[in-house]
Amino acid sequence: MRKSVVTLAVTVTVGFGTIFGGTSVITEAASISSLKGEQNKLQEQRSDLNSTINQKNNQISELQNQQADVKSEITRLDYAITDSTNKIKEKTAKLESTKAEIMKLQGQMEVIKDRIEKRNVLLKDRARSYQETGGMVNYIDVLMGSENFSDFVDRANAVVTIMQADQAILKEHEADKQELETKQNEVKTNLDSLEKMVSDLQTLNQQLSAQKAEKDKLLASLKEQENEAHEGVMDLQEQDALLAAQQAAIQKAISMEQEAQARAAAEAAEAAKRKAASSSSSSSTSSSSSSNQVSSGATPGVSSGYWTQPAVGYLSSGFGTRGSERHVGVDIANRAAVPIVAAADGVVIRSYLSSTYGNCIFISHSINGQVYTTVYAHMTTRLAGSGAVVKKGQQIGVMGNTGASHGQHLHFELHKGPWTQDKRFAINPVGIVPLP
Repeated sequence: MRKSVVTLAVTVTVGFGTIFGGTSVITEAASISSLKGEQNKLQEQRSDLNSTINQKNNQISELQNQQADVKSEITRLDYAITDSTNKIKEKTAKLESTKAEIMKLQGQMEVIKDRIEKRNVLLKDRARSYQETGGMVNYIDVLMGSENFSDFVDRANAVVTIMQADQAILKEHEADKQELETKQNEVKTNLDSLEKMVSDLQTLNQQLSAQKAEKDKLLASLKEQENEAHEGVMDLQEQDALLAAQQAAIQKAISMEQEAQARAAAEAAEAAKRKAASSSSSSSTSSSSSSNQVSSGATPGVSSGYWTQPAVGYLSSGFGTRGSERHVGVDIANRAAVPIVAAADGVVIRSYLSSTYGNCIFISHSINGQVYTTVYAHMTTRLAGSGAVVKKGQQIGVMGNTGASHGQHLHFELHKGPWTQDKRFAINPVGIVPLP
């Protein structure tokens, strides 16, 4: 059951009662005019409702379009997240591979460092005066220390050989140092590049995930708005259905009023003929009225006047404030499943099962030109359907404990005018409707 079974109050109730009351034709004609006026009001309200329903449907379409756009964006983000995740895995694997290469290069660099160290020792031993930065070794002393020319030649050849060997060692030394520096720089550059790439991809992935979370949140909000709009349309459609039902009931009341007028005119004409035919004689006709009680004892006797007691029992709760809530009716309780009867002549506006009222019936009445609405709630059984014409004292249900009820009873409401969601027209039935 939706948040309110009748969100639009019974804004116009069916003016009805002269059908059973036997008033003048003038009063009946006025009643028909009034009912037609109420029909026009109902049609205006239905037009407004249908306009609102169209607006709601347009809102739903717009919300659905927005959802489609958001879903498309979420799909794009999903693809982007998947792509970035795959790249993160790929670059992370590459990073691990690079780290393995680094370990291998570190081993190679240790070998190079060892070779460089050994050369340093060799060069120090063989040419202490030769510097790694390119200084020259003074071999003059070596040559000048020769004892003879032959020794000089031998020494000169030895110096040349040593110098050539030293130059080769130095070149190798420089090459190893350059290779070491190049590999160190290369490894560092590759490692830094991969680490930055993985970091950037992780940041992008986080941003995409955050965007997707926002889109998911937006989509959920749009869906909630659409659901609320659908509920609003359903409530408005229910209101329109209620107005349509009231229009049909009013049309029925108008037809019955017209039939009553025709019968009254025919009876008046027949009476005039009888009076003209027998002006000297008079006759009286006594008539007896019979009630529509379903059973004796359990059903209250039909009272004279417009109103009668709706059920047999005791008054368990009155009209007014009850605890923290406003009790807009009276409760008639009885341990037995006693009949519920219509409190006055009228037309059933609605007969249905409510989550709060339980099995309930709304009846519209017209008493001396004043529209009233009565409500009968928590019944175990309903015996009158929507649109039914009922008479005062006619059984319409059986007392029960359905809906938001605690204990078997009849919750009875009287509204001077329409039934509204806020129940602003509810009045205390005590002193108007006969009660236990």
